[in-house]
Amino acid sequence: MKIGVLGATGMIGHHTALAVLERGHELRVIHRKNSNLSVLKDLAFESAEADLYDQAAMEKALSGLDAIIHCAAYYPVKPLPLKEDVGLARLQMNTFLSACEANSQLNKIVYTGGSIALPKNADGAPGTETLVYTNPPAQKNAYLQVKYEMDKIARERASAKLPIVIGIPAMCLGEYDYGPSTGQIIVEVANESLPAYLEGNRNVVYAGDAGRGLVLAAEKGRIGERYLITGTNISMSELVPKIASLAGAVPPKRILSLNAAKIIASLVSVKQSMFGGPSPKLSKTAVAIMGLGQFLDGGKAERELGYSPSNTLDETLERTLLWFKKEGYLSSKEMGHHD
Repeated sequence: MKIGVLGATGMIGHHTALAVLERGHELRVIHRKNSNLSVLKDLAFESAEADLYDQAAMEKALSGLDAIIHCAAYYPVKPLPLKEDVGLARLQMNTFLSACEANSQLNKIVYTGGSIALPKNADGAPGTETLVYTNPPAQKNAYLQVKYEMDKIARERASAKLPIVIGIPAMCLGEYDYGPSTGQIIVEVANESLPAYLEGNRNVVYAGDAGRGLVLAAEKGRIGERYLITGTNISMSELVPKIASLAGAVPPKRILSLNAAKIIASLVSVKQSMFGGPSPKLSKTAVAIMGLGQFLDGGKAERELGYSPSNTLDETLERTLLWFKKEGYLSSKEMGHHD
């Protein structure tokens, strides 16, 4: 197949692009005009320029593809009115899907969603693909609301004409996290710059496994279905000391309750919108992600896509630490040793 990847300069997109090639497909990278393609020098690909606000350019970029994997969904980066964030997410998603509709040769459209779009399982069991909000989430967090909205659009518009499959990777860690995004926790713990962390349940997956799962969704996923692409279920109070141990660092002593974290995040958010400056370490998004996190059940992807993670949690953390060290994100102390 000829598979397009949207968002290949990001961590999940890069690993997805690698998986496209590893599974014997042709790769087309669809990117914005100002994207830094030098980070993709390890990939063999053809490129096409398009923007999620430009339907005509996106239609052209999708022409001749058998499948497209969308790893560039809207992400709220600066404080905006909630309506504006949700409106932009909706506009981007609908522009993308309209461009897909004009390309009837597409056999599969994989939208990369977020597990935050699943409400918590009421009985406390690991979350599954069947979990759906019956009404919009009550919490007015921008990240939660845009992920909910895009998941809803993807599910509602899936049809024979729009063969959408939703791939939902768990918390991804791995190489190519230039932001860093989810890897921020690794960098902060390894550098001993995180004063406290928020308790919560997570599922952690190696980004390379997540990328392979998304390609399997393009190959074998059923239209209109969601697939959780998972790794290891672990609580933050187990994960953080494990990262510290592998990095040879002293773990942060303080664990914040959700309520305390919400108050701190609100204060720093107000400060940022009034005075600007870098994004706060404890943002409202980070709090929402942790507060709404849950263990996940990856059984469906295993049964229907033949997916299972090939990296253990320790391997995932070690690979991520090595990459951050190589790229200069970590202070100079040796991993695995602490003076």
